[in-house]
Amino acid sequence: MSELSISQFADRVSELMPVIMREFVKHQVTEFEKLKITMPQSFVLDILSRKGEWKMSDLAKFINVTTAAMTGIIDRLVKGGFAVRVHDPDDRRIIRVKLTPKGAKVANDMISRRKEITISMFGTISQDEREEYLKILSHIHEHLKEV
Repeated sequence: MSELSISQFADRVSELMPVIMREFVKHQVTEFEKLKITMPQSFVLDILSRKGEWKMSDLAKFINVTTAAMTGIIDRLVKGGFAVRVHDPDDRRIIRVKLTPKGAKVANDMISRRKEITISMFGTISQDEREEYLKILSHIHEHLKEV
C-alpha cells in the first residue's frame, strides 16, 4: 500500500467507517425491532447495564441529547418495563434511572448479540490484524477521553 497523507487517510476512513457501522447496526436493528426499542433506547440500556444507576441529566449528556429527549426515551423504557425511575432521597429534583430485571436481560442479550456480530465481522481477518486494530481503537479511545 502506498503512503497516504493524513487528508487521504481521512477521506478513506470517512468512506469506510459509515459502511462498516451501517452493517454493524443493521445486524442489531432486527433485535431492536423484535423488542420494539429504538437505537437511543438501546444505548441507554447498554449504559445502565454496564454502569448501573445513572442520573437522567448525565445520561442525556453522555448520549448527546437534550434532557427533554432523554425524558421521552426513559418514558418508553419505563412503559416497556425495561427501566424504572428512582428519586434521590436527599434531593427529589434528581431522578436516577436503573434497569429492571427485564431490562437487564434485554441489555445482556444485546451485548451478547453484538459480540456475535463482532466475531462474525472480525473472524475474517488474522489474529495479528485483530490485535493491531484493537490497539489502534484503544489508543483512539484514550485520546478521546482526554479531549
